Amino acid sequence: MKGLSGAKLLVVHPSSNKSPGGAGSPGAVLGARRRVCAAVFLACFACVSLATTLLSAARDPAGAGARSAAFAVPVAAAAREGQGLPGHVFDALVQYASAGGNSTASMPGADVRAIAAVLRRRAPCSLLVFGLGAETPLWRALNHGGRTVFLDENQYYVSHLEGRHPGLEAYDVAYTTTVREFPDLLDSARAARGAECRPVQNLLFSDCRLAINDLPNQLYDVSWDVILVDGPRGYTASSPGRMSAIFTAGVLARTRAGEGVKTDVLVHDYEREVERACSREFLCEENRVVETSTRSLAHFVVRGGSSARRDAFCSGTAAAH
Repeated sequence: MKGLSGAKLLVVHPSSNKSPGGAGSPGAVLGARRRVCAAVFLACFACVSLATTLLSAARDPAGAGARSAAFAVPVAAAAREGQGLPGHVFDALVQYASAGGNSTASMPGADVRAIAAVLRRRAPCSLLVFGLGAETPLWRALNHGGRTVFLDENQYYVSHLEGRHPGLEAYDVAYTTTVREFPDLLDSARAARGAECRPVQNLLFSDCRLAINDLPNQLYDVSWDVILVDGPRGYTASSPGRMSAIFTAGVLARTRAGEGVKTDVLVHDYEREVERACSREFLCEENRVVETSTRSLAHFVVRGGSSARRDAFCSGTAAAH
């Protein structure tokens, strides 16, 4: 090889492959000038807007404060304990939920709206719900500012939803009945309506087979304004059925203390035999509100306090057998 240590000469030529739109082209210079002008214009506009705002606030500080307060009032009001949802928020939630009520996992839209109509009138209130499901967050939200308690047969589902919805108050219930026992249970309750299955009693110490008496003690002392029966399962012969839930709802409503107290009791899946028969037996057809009921949802208004009958659930033989 020839010597590599000799002097080398490096000649640099201007590139002949440079794009016509490069940094030194007239087009690039013009684009840069336009960007600078745009930036200056935006900066001037921002300064003028800021100066106008500050000048307006200085001239009318009360007006500026009033506008801020007016914006904050609905939010603060909705956040205060004991205050219900603003009407437009309530309506939006109901509309969204009822629009999705055509899926098999959701309650029909007409039933959602009927229950919401009761909650609109009573909320914020004490709301007891038998059953967890797709509408659980909705009932809790519509009763904003009140107390909403859920009861469900599945302790794992209770734990699951409590994890997904912090602050949710839910308890599992160990039902001892099945749908196949429904005829015998109903006959036994009728025979003992003047004794252990009477309409006004302390359920915590009840010996009636239909009474739910294993809930946390403090729940029996709550004066429930609205009770929704949407559980437990009742679509097979081995399911727990809703006999106990409906009986318990009827007793809780009648055992409330106070003059003129009334409890709205809503029973979902009313078109099924068990729900319809137990509702007529323990909630009574005379208490059903036809205007706010649907084919699959029955709405009852049950009187408590001194107005409650203690010898029978329904007046005379009003219960349909």
